[in-house]
Amino acid sequence: MRLINARLIERIKRTPTIESFRIKPDERINFKPGQFGQVIFDRDDPDNKELNKYLSFSSSPTKGYLEITKRLSQSEFSQKLKILDTASALALKAPLGNCVFEESYRKIGFLIGGIGITPVISIIEYIADKKLDTDIVLLYSNRDEQEIAFKKELDGWLEANSNIKICYAITDCKPKDKLCFAGRIDKNLCLSRMPDIKERVLFIFGPPRMVEAMKNLCLGIGVEKEKINAENFVGY
Repeated sequence: MRLINARLIERIKRTPTIESFRIKPDERINFKPGQFGQVIFDRDDPDNKELNKYLSFSSSPTKGYLEITKRLSQSEFSQKLKILDTASALALKAPLGNCVFEESYRKIGFLIGGIGITPVISIIEYIADKKLDTDIVLLYSNRDEQEIAFKKELDGWLEANSNIKICYAITDCKPKDKLCFAGRIDKNLCLSRMPDIKERVLFIFGPPRMVEAMKNLCLGIGVEKEKINAENFVGY
């Protein structure tokens, strides 16, 4: 797969540690909601894992730009993103990934941890933009309310669409927002907020340990393995 040149057009602060970067590729990249790409800062060494990383798209294919979102750290890659401006050059290898939304899915559910929300935004934004009547339940876990990325956007879609239900699970403190639940995503929360979980196509995105725990939880409830789409977010 060849590289596609791109430039930054906008950056958006999502939380104290998470930032989004809207970029304009030199040519349109046709992708499905839920897919990702590889952001290339070191063109000379494609195997440079420190400067070339995989990031999900946090924008719908209906938009005229691509958005990537990352929790910024002290890594070399994050430092490159921190100094990225409209004069900076970067390249993309995309689209990649098979954990995607299909319009034939009538009922879907998300079990999400932290920055794993990025492909969910792509999917929900696509459904909202296309005015699909897909039934959506999102369970979204974070340590505290400040780190709920895209909360403004999610609350907007929740208010505008009766087919969307959202529960924010807060693990490390007592939340103030009435839409937030104090605790982790577990069997009881899944069955209370998603009683028809066995009927839904499920998406699980997040850190490897969280993803494995959620897969086992769903299988334990009786969800068919074929209905579980999972993707690990490593090294973010």
